Amino acid sequence: MNAGGENSPDPKMETRCGYVTLLGRPNAGKSTLLNRFIGERLSIVTPKAQTTWQRVTGIVTSQRAQMIFLDTPGLLEPRDLLQQAMLAAAEDALAEADVILLVVDASAPPESTERERIENLLRTRSGIPTLVSLNKSDRATDANAEMLSHWSSEALGGEPFLTSALNGDGMDSLGVRLEELLPLGPLLYPPGEIAKDPVRFFVAEMIRETVFQEFREEIPYSVFCQIEEFRESQDHVYIQAHLFVERKSQKRILIGKAGSSIRKLGALSRTKIEDFLGQRVYLDLWIKVLPGWRRKRSHLQRLGFSVPKEGKGLESP
Repeated sequence: MNAGGENSPDPKMETRCGYVTLLGRPNAGKSTLLNRFIGERLSIVTPKAQTTWQRVTGIVTSQRAQMIFLDTPGLLEPRDLLQQAMLAAAEDALAEADVILLVVDASAPPESTERERIENLLRTRSGIPTLVSLNKSDRATDANAEMLSHWSSEALGGEPFLTSALNGDGMDSLGVRLEELLPLGPLLYPPGEIAKDPVRFFVAEMIRETVFQEFREEIPYSVFCQIEEFRESQDHVYIQAHLFVERKSQKRILIGKAGSSIRKLGALSRTKIEDFLGQRVYLDLWIKVLPGWRRKRSHLQRLGFSVPKEGKGLESP
């Protein structure tokens, strides 16, 4: 996927290029930070935690470097097979990192057990340059900011940066340091490219984002969107999307009285997609029940998730 304008490297300068893996607890602000760097809304952002379920690849090219960001699901203790797959996706992205960027919510510091889990995970990639974005710093107390800065340096061996991905504070200096740590090498993607994932992936994410914004309690966490058809014509784009839920009761809630909820979901999603594509869209939403899909290996694999073998204890019979 390409950006509207290009920021091509200076041909007289040596270029740096590499992978920056974003890690952090759910709701730390990883997706907001990625979107701030890219200048586009690639990763979905909602007030609810744990909205990133699959890895998102964003690309930022400057005059001297190309940073390939890997936005990962939030680090958490898995409670079902889906969450085990999400954790595995984060660990896989960590293995690809040239630079690790840990994002921490400085306004609500992680508990000691969570900090220990992060320390153990990063210990597996010791020797990889690590930066720590102490995000939401505009809402953090001085005491918390100082404690997290010390923890970043002493326990993680990382360089702390006070940032606010929402308003941009500290992002420029963080970006400069990330570029400095990338290995020397040629660009892997054309300068105008901002994303590796296909367009239909982002369309599905926009629909799922709207579900998170419009529905409450367990519904958003039980819905997965998959694009079945994507056809372009001269005057519009036809998109057929399937929304998979775990129970019939969830299907009834998504449809709503006389179809009111599904119509609203379609209208709001279509507006986002049209803005994203710059074309008129005909959005055809279908709701399908896939019983207990979050806990069944075959269902998750059908939906495109890579499920590790060690997730056995979290799988439904």
